[in-house]
Amino acid sequence: MGWIVLIVVLLLIVAWLVLTYNGLIAARNRTQEAWSEIDVELKRRHDLIPNLVNTVQGYMGHERGTLEAVTNARANAVAAGATGDPAKIGQAENMLSQSLRSLFAVSENYPDLKAISAFTNLQETLTATEDKIEFSRRFYNGNVRDYNIALQTLPTSLIAGVLGFKPFAFFQADEGDRAVPQVSFTQGSAGGPPTASTSGPPTASTSGPPTQ
Repeated sequence: MGWIVLIVVLLLIVAWLVLTYNGLIAARNRTQEAWSEIDVELKRRHDLIPNLVNTVQGYMGHERGTLEAVTNARANAVAAGATGDPAKIGQAENMLSQSLRSLFAVSENYPDLKAISAFTNLQETLTATEDKIEFSRRFYNGNVRDYNIALQTLPTSLIAGVLGFKPFAFFQADEGDRAVPQVSFTQGSAGGPPTASTSGPPTASTSGPPTQ
């Protein structure tokens, strides 16, 4: 009788291990898939920026510093994405968002540019991409929350590390990302065009999942 009880207990433990392992695998895969959606949108944004710069440089030739800032920030973001380092990706994407804000703020001084359909289309596409990044960020963070809770809750936490499961990092937004950027204009000297200034922090920075 004792052997039967022991066998039943062992079978229950094995069944629990199998179910727990499979559940963690499924949760991890969902989280990695959610991150891949963010990655796709970030790369889409990177691909749009060269076209944006080429479109505006003919109208904003003397805004060389602004254009160079966007180009350099885009190159840094691409390089950071290739490293897979969440901290580097977040910092680089944050700087890219900041440089794009500056570019669009300055573009307010050029009504001829704003009348060009190529520019307005790119601006709208980039705005839509930002919205998709934000939606993907929320979806990813939800999966990270559920996965990390499962990972850190007893009794799963007793075996998760042994089985090679690690928590994911959240895709955090900057605190100031919740604030709407403000654009103000001051009249230039000698009847020149107004100059734009922006306040408010850049958009969301990213933090990718650690390698599993």
